[in-house]
Amino acid sequence: MKEKLIQRYTRPERINHWVVALCFVLLAISGLAFFYPAFFWLTGVFGTPQLARMVHPIIGVVMFLGFARQFLRYWRHNFFSGDDFKWMMSVWKVLNGHEVGDTGKYNGGQKGMFWLMTACMLVLVVTGIIAWRPYFAPHFPIPVIRLALLAHAWAATVLIAGIIVHVYAAIWIKGTIRAMVEGVVTQAWAKKHHPKWYREMLAKSQQQSGSDKP
Repeated sequence: MKEKLIQRYTRPERINHWVVALCFVLLAISGLAFFYPAFFWLTGVFGTPQLARMVHPIIGVVMFLGFARQFLRYWRHNFFSGDDFKWMMSVWKVLNGHEVGDTGKYNGGQKGMFWLMTACMLVLVVTGIIAWRPYFAPHFPIPVIRLALLAHAWAATVLIAGIIVHVYAAIWIKGTIRAMVEGVVTQAWAKKHHPKWYREMLAKSQQQSGSDKP
C-alpha cells in the first residue's frame, strides 16, 4: 500500500537548512581549534591554521545570513502556546513514544531550539564582528574585545550543545530526517507528532481540491 505523504519542506527550505548545517560544522571545528589548544589539530581540515582563521568569520557571515532567511520563514510558527508548555512538561512521555498536546507545525522543544539558536546567532554575529581582525577589532578597546571573545565562546558552546540535542531528537523521532532530506512526511507521522498541523494541511488540501473542480 502506497504511503500517503504531506510536504513539510520545499526544496529551497531544505537547501537553506543544509547550507546552515554545513556552515555550523565548519565553524564548530575551527572554533574549537581556536579556543581549545587540545583541538588545534582540527585546523588541518582547512589546510593551515592561517586559512582556518581567515575563513572562520566569512563562513560565520554565510551561516548568519542563512539562518536569517530561516528566521523570516518560520518565526510566525514558533510562538509558544499552552500545548507547547504541556509538551515540555511531559517530554519523558514524548521520548517514550506518547505525544502530548495538540501540537502545531513545531512542538515545544523545536520552538525552544529555534529561539535558542536565534539568541546565540545574534550574540555570535555581534561579538564576532567586534573581534574580527583586521577589519573591525582595531575600532574597539582591548577590554571590549576580550569580553566579546568570552561571550562568543559561551554562545558557541551553548549552540553546539543545543545542536547536539537537536540532532539526537531528529534521529530519535523516526521520520524526522526524511522531512529534511526528501521534504515529505507520512500522514500517519504528521497526525501522531503534529496533529494540529496535520489538520491544517488536510483542510488546505481539501480546499485546493475543491477549488480545482469545475
